[in-house]
Parts: sequence; structure tokens; C-alpha cells
Amino acid sequence: MRLLSFLVAAGLLAASSAFAADPVGTRTIELPAPARRATLQVMVWYPTASVGTLVPSGKDKVFKETPALKGAAIAEGSFPLILISHGSGGSIANLDWLATRLAATGFIVAGPNHPGTTRGDSTPLDTTKLWQRAADLSDVLTALSADPAWAPHIDGKHVGALGFSLGGHTVMAVAGVRVDREAYARYCDEERTMADCVWFSSGTVNLRSADKHLFEQSNRDPRIRSVIAIDPSVVRAFTAESLRSIDIPVHIINIGRPETIPVAVRSDDIAAEIPGAEYQTVDGAVHLSFLAECRPEAPDFLKSIGETDPICEDAPGKPRTRAEIHVQMAAMIEAAFLADFARRE
Repeated sequence: MRLLSFLVAAGLLAASSAFAADPVGTRTIELPAPARRATLQVMVWYPTASVGTLVPSGKDKVFKETPALKGAAIAEGSFPLILISHGSGGSIANLDWLATRLAATGFIVAGPNHPGTTRGDSTPLDTTKLWQRAADLSDVLTALSADPAWAPHIDGKHVGALGFSLGGHTVMAVAGVRVDREAYARYCDEERTMADCVWFSSGTVNLRSADKHLFEQSNRDPRIRSVIAIDPSVVRAFTAESLRSIDIPVHIINIGRPETIPVAVRSDDIAAEIPGAEYQTVDGAVHLSFLAECRPEAPDFLKSIGETDPICEDAPGKPRTRAEIHVQMAAMIEAAFLADFARRE
């Protein structure tokens, strides 16, 4: 409970015995997305005073699920809000391992399934529409802040965003990063074997055909006051001017030893351009280690459906389990958000 005590002492959470056992509730809701003229499926995790049996759905054949109390009442008080963004071809449920830990600490955590880049509906063409994902996060924040069921529980002065892989770019975009379409196209001309470039090539997507105005526009959302990007993609297209203009705390985490981090996501040079940014690496892990732990039968299932990505594989030699990696990364993430929000007091 040390982190929770810190939040209470900092005035970011109301002191309440409801948190003694760190219970977490979860709901899946539909929220309006004006930018898409549609709705978004959003998962929310939050502190709750309710008690009950934690039963995972068991529907996912690949990933272990982290159970929470479905539909439980939200605990009394207001809480910092963390928006999370999944990677290309992923889903928000893949990050439940992190979301439940943050909610147990005393955050409300919310994240959408980004249409067009979510597991089961992802396409190379939709992946180029980077601006849509940034708008998704802003639309989720707007909707929750206006919803009478959620608004009283959200501390609007302490809103952060965290993203993984393509989601890492998404949260950097709401922090103020802008991208250069031609720079991204040149990168894929030169780095054809990088995963993102292979993906675009598989759909015969010409990056130079993407809408230049929308691709390069600012998607900054000043309501978001702290950002953590995990192995962010599209970094080779970030503009130096926009990086130097960021005025909120930014933390970038690369997974793996420096010599093993792919150029597609390596961000030490990016962090160096951002005033006051923190850059860290996580040894003994690989990019996909950030996903939820795999079920024991997952490798055989993935092989049976022709999946070629090493979804369940961690660093060669398995120096650490995925569970151990998650413990370290969750602690890093919690510490970063707590420090940033405390500085705003």
C-alpha cells in the first residue's frame, strides 16, 4: 500500500478504508467518438469498495486474463485518470495486467479498442491514419468527463496517457509530437524489414499517398499532463521542432538492451530532444513482453492458426519470466505518474 499512501499524502486520492484490499472493478462501455462519427468500445478499470468473486471470462485462447469485479460500483472520491492505447493489431484487453495494477493503486484507467488497428480488424491502410487514434483518446477523455456516472470520480487536474508500440506514438501525439510523412516514407524505403514497413508493404500501402494535412497535423490535447510511451513506433518520423516544444513530463521506455532494440522503436535520440524527458530501458525482455502473459496452450494454438509473430516468446535464454518483467514495468510506470502528478500539486 506504499504507493496508495503516497497518493493520499499528496492529496491525489481521498483517504478511505475502501482501498484496504485494493479491489478493482471493470466495465466495458460504448462512448461517442465524434471524430469517427461512430462509437468506441472502451474498457475502464477503477477502484471499488465492492467485494465478490474474481472470475476471468476465459474467452481469450492466447492470453491469461487478469480478473476484476465486473460492473462493480466505483469507490467514493475522485481519482487520477490514465488513458491507455494498445499497439497495432492488439486490443485493450491485452493490457489488463497493467490496468488492474494501476487501478489497485488508485487510478481510473480507460482505453479504447482503436477501430482499424485492433486485433481482428487491423488493416495496413487504417494503420496510416495516425490522427484517428489520437482523436480516440481525446474523445474518450471528453466523454468520460461529461458522463455523470464517471465525471464526479475523475480528477481532471491529473490526467495521464500511456501507450505501447503504435499506442506509444498515439500518446506522444496527444503530448504534441508531429510527424513528417516524407520522413516516414523514406524510413520504410530504407528499412524494409522493420515490422511496420512490412505491414504496410503487405497491403500495398504507399505512405506518400496518406493525407498529408491530416498525417502531419497537431493532435495535442492540453488536458493530458503526463505521458509514458513504451517502445513507441513512428519515431523516425517525429519532427525535431515538435519534440522540443513538448511542455509536459514525458517518459519513454524501450524494452531490451540498447543493441537489441529495433530502429523502428529505439527512442534514446528522441528523448534527448524533449525538454526534461526521462529515458529508460528494460533488460532481459523483448518488445512483445509487454503483452499479457500467454496461456500454456497458446503457442500450439498460435501455430495452428498460422500466426508467425513470436507473441509468447521473451528474451533468448529466458533470463526472466514475463510476470517478472511486468512487475518491474508496472513499478516504473506507477512511479512516473505519481511523481509527475505530485509535482503539479
